[in-house]
Amino acid sequence: MELLSFMYSGKLSTTSPSLLLDVLMAADKFEVVSCMRHCSQLLRSLPMTTESALLYLDLPCSVSMASAVQPLTDAAKDYLAKSYRDITKFQDEMLGLPLSGIEAILSSDDLQVASEDAIYDFVLKWARAQGPTPAACPFCRQSSHRRFTERAYKYRPLKVVEFERPHPQCIVYLDLTRGECANLFPSGRVYSQAFHLGGQGFFLSAHCNLDQHSLFHCFGLFLGMQEKGSISFTVEYEFAARTKPSGEFVSKYKGFYTFTGGKAVGYRNLFGIPWTSFVAEDSLFFINGTLHLRAELTIKQPQPPSLQ
Repeated sequence: MELLSFMYSGKLSTTSPSLLLDVLMAADKFEVVSCMRHCSQLLRSLPMTTESALLYLDLPCSVSMASAVQPLTDAAKDYLAKSYRDITKFQDEMLGLPLSGIEAILSSDDLQVASEDAIYDFVLKWARAQGPTPAACPFCRQSSHRRFTERAYKYRPLKVVEFERPHPQCIVYLDLTRGECANLFPSGRVYSQAFHLGGQGFFLSAHCNLDQHSLFHCFGLFLGMQEKGSISFTVEYEFAARTKPSGEFVSKYKGFYTFTGGKAVGYRNLFGIPWTSFVAEDSLFFINGTLHLRAELTIKQPQPPSLQ
């Protein structure tokens, strides 16, 4: 009756979400596009909840893919993505969400997570909680075709290469875009994911700070050890950056440092130039808009005294 009423008057008497969904389904069946669009607009004007957002995402494909309904499904995805942006905080609640909700959340570029590892661990936990459901199969098959967009992680991802011989060693690569560096001005800092050497956790941090004489801002890079306490750990380190025109890594600083828990070593002005020169368009350190940093850490055990 509501559909017939709309076809004659262009109006609907109900504002109930469940009834509007029924009218929307009927309008799709009889191809009354104007009514579908009107129902979609009314539903978008109502307060969104997790339950209603999931209902909109679970509409039959013929309905959800219709251009008249697309703004409604987009609004539902946006609501879920913003509501569950902090995966760690809402993890228990998210474990009960269906596949459509999880896909909407993980497709967001604004997830507030420490690293990709946290997302991976959550997806495994969610999959185990759901069990081997048929609904998950399309998600698994399509996963290789998802877009791989760099997320706004709290801790920047690293690439780490580890060696055990002739000495315990790791080579760590950290990439920062020009925009990420520019956002550090005037006193910001960004931290990397943790990495491990000799059983100890380390991290890199990039800073915008004043030089030692407070004359100008500059780019600094530091290496820190995570564990706090009385532990002592000596490391040989080297900082390097890719540089134009060769594009090769050029060593900037190297040395030895004995870490104790919570301490860090680094350089307030890694490149020896003011901040304005560092981020300038003709900067030698941004290659295709990206700053490529490398840190090498090596543990060299003291050699036993030779026998006479």
